[in-house]
This record gives sequence, structure tokens and C-alpha cells, in this order.
Amino acid sequence: MYRGVVNIAKSLYRLSMVTPAMRLIYILGYMSGYMTNKVMASIGNTGPGYSERLDNGLSLGVLAYSVTCALYLDMRRRGFDIGSLRYEDLIARPLDMCRVVLEFCHLPLSLTEQAVKAFEVDSQKNSKIAKSLIGHFTEPELTPERKVKLNEMLKKFSLPAIDEPAVFEGTLSC
Repeated sequence: MYRGVVNIAKSLYRLSMVTPAMRLIYILGYMSGYMTNKVMASIGNTGPGYSERLDNGLSLGVLAYSVTCALYLDMRRRGFDIGSLRYEDLIARPLDMCRVVLEFCHLPLSLTEQAVKAFEVDSQKNSKIAKSLIGHFTEPELTPERKVKLNEMLKKFSLPAIDEPAVFEGTLSC
């Protein structure tokens, strides 16, 4: 599942306010791309794609989105039969999209209503990353200068710029 890159970046920033390992990535990644790569490797995320300096509060989210989307597209190019789902589509048409996902996964369509009901609950409700706990953190602004830098990062991964529509090959739809 993927969603708009700026939304992901802001969400990861809020998450970093209560997750020490993520906060460390922001702090050390500000020094250099080498540090970003080292800290990401220490938590199990390896690869040259993480060698980016995190010079603003949105950088880590854009980097995570970029690496994940690039890996997904690479797997599709290699012939893996995988699909993706846009969060925005799921929220806009939950019943239809849940049906499409269940069908894609060869699961009973009778589970559709239950799947939709799951969206009514904060799945992280009793954790330190519950919406009620991290929703109050001020998110970094997407300034014109930041937008230019973040678009450069997206371009390195051959992904659409922030203002361009991002619907990837293999995205499930109704």
C-alpha cells in the first residue's frame, strides 16, 4: 500500500517523535548520507538507496517512500505477480477496494464488510504510536526549497515529482 509522498513524509516525522530509533535516523542522517545508511542498516534496512542526507523533516519519509516504491517496481519488472494499493483509493471507496483486494488475494468476498469495519478503529489505539498521541505534533512545512530537494530525491529513484500523479503499474483499482 502506498499513499501521497508528502502524507507519508509527515506521518513518519510524527512517528519519529515517539520512536527513538527513528529520531536517531533524523538526527544522524542530518550529518550525511553515510550516517543515514549506517543507522538504517543497524535497524535492518540495507542498501545503497539509503545513502541520502536528511536535511529536513520530510526527507526520511520521502526516502522511505522512494526506496519502497523503487523496490516494488523492480519486483514487477522481474516478473513477480504483486499488486499495490493506493491508500487514497481505499479511503475514498472502502467497500469496492476491500472487495478488489480480497479478490486479488483469493480470499472470500464474504469478508468484505468485516474488512471495511476495520477502518473504523485506530489499529494502533493502545500503543505509543496511536493517532491520539502522535496526531498533535507539528508537521514540517513543504516549502518551495524543500520541494525542489525532495523532487531531486524522487528523480534519483525514477519516481514522479511531488505534484505529479503517482499511480504505479500493478495498482489494484475498481
